[in-house]
Amino acid sequence: MSTRRSVAAHRWRTNSLWAVPLLCIAAGVVAVVLALAIDGALGYDLVPGDGLGSPTAVQTILSTAASSMLTLTTIVLTVLTLGVQLAMQQFSPRIVRALLSDRRSQLAQGLFAATFLYCMVAVARVDDQAEPGGRVPSVTVALGYLLLLGSLVVLVAYVHHAGQSLRVAGLIDVVGDNLQAEIDRSFPERDRPRRDPGVVTAAQAGVVVVLDVDGLVEHARKAEDGLEMLVAVGDFVPRDAPLLVSSTGTPVDAAAVRRMILLDNERSHVGDAAYGFRKLVDIAERSIASSPFDDPATAVQAVDRIHDAARQLCFRDLPSGRHRDQDGTVRLVTRELDWHGWVAVAFEEIVGLGASSPLVARRLLAALDDLLAAAPVARRSALEAQRERLLAKAGDAGITVLPDVQGLGSGADVTVPDGAAGRAAAGA
Repeated sequence: MSTRRSVAAHRWRTNSLWAVPLLCIAAGVVAVVLALAIDGALGYDLVPGDGLGSPTAVQTILSTAASSMLTLTTIVLTVLTLGVQLAMQQFSPRIVRALLSDRRSQLAQGLFAATFLYCMVAVARVDDQAEPGGRVPSVTVALGYLLLLGSLVVLVAYVHHAGQSLRVAGLIDVVGDNLQAEIDRSFPERDRPRRDPGVVTAAQAGVVVVLDVDGLVEHARKAEDGLEMLVAVGDFVPRDAPLLVSSTGTPVDAAAVRRMILLDNERSHVGDAAYGFRKLVDIAERSIASSPFDDPATAVQAVDRIHDAARQLCFRDLPSGRHRDQDGTVRLVTRELDWHGWVAVAFEEIVGLGASSPLVARRLLAALDDLLAAAPVARRSALEAQRERLLAKAGDAGITVLPDVQGLGSGADVTVPDGAAGRAAAGA
């Protein structure tokens, strides 16, 4: 790309926040001028008036629409401003340009502004005093109605897009997509190493959110093959990274297999129970470490749900990762968490951080004691290890810990009739 073209492209990307909406407004002006010219040349009744309404009704509709479009444009710009402020505070002030360069947001703003201008011009050409029965520029009004319908559809899509864009994954994707586009534009690709036909790679980057286990098993059965997943549900997979391999090394229909492995920009609760633990742990950790205002009560509530989920998991059979067809032949091997992995996901981080908070440490001890009492013998060692870590870290922080389901409020040291015994134990 020449220097002049590079400079022009940079200026276009930098100034496109106002350039795209202005182009949309200009297109709206051209559209209304052309529509009025068609009405003037071919007559004002080219479109049947029954579907448009009376001149008075058309004036009311277009006037209301113009007013609404102006208000909507203002709201959209306000949402954009708030989104930029949120992103600056929570993530990075350097993310602003990427957000402002969002084409879909700019097109939505431009459509709303163009529709406002179109309706303002169109309503002025409706004459309810003309004889006989008034005059309605039918083509112009019909096109205005279509713009209003399009604006409603775009509004719903924009609300969805704005909500998705303000998520953590959405903001990261904005920067990541821009980075990937720049890499593709600036650096020529060399010949890649020859791929093993028995390995299926990812066509795009993303997080593995759903596996069609039944479909993969059936695919392997028909091919008289065995498949092994190289990634687990919840794993991020870069583009062209291996997803799955044939156990026999025979070529695999990559396109068919990719359709059975869904990638998205963030993890989902569907098929990924560990993600629920991850969210609860995140809430608890942020509540404990939210300087300068710690919020241990919120952390205790998060531990409540971690406790409940872990207790239910105690009695469940965990998947082996080996999936068989109807004949009992192993056709698919997937990566699954074992019991120690589930306990680590639920407690490893929060025990390390929560031991510094008396309320959270007491609630964690109550949870671990209950899980130890309820869990089968074979599943107690992982829980005992977390309990020992909690007591050791709390001791290092100079905190004496007794189990308390409320964090502070139901422990043996603060309740009756066992209060005296509990306080004595605490003092000892």
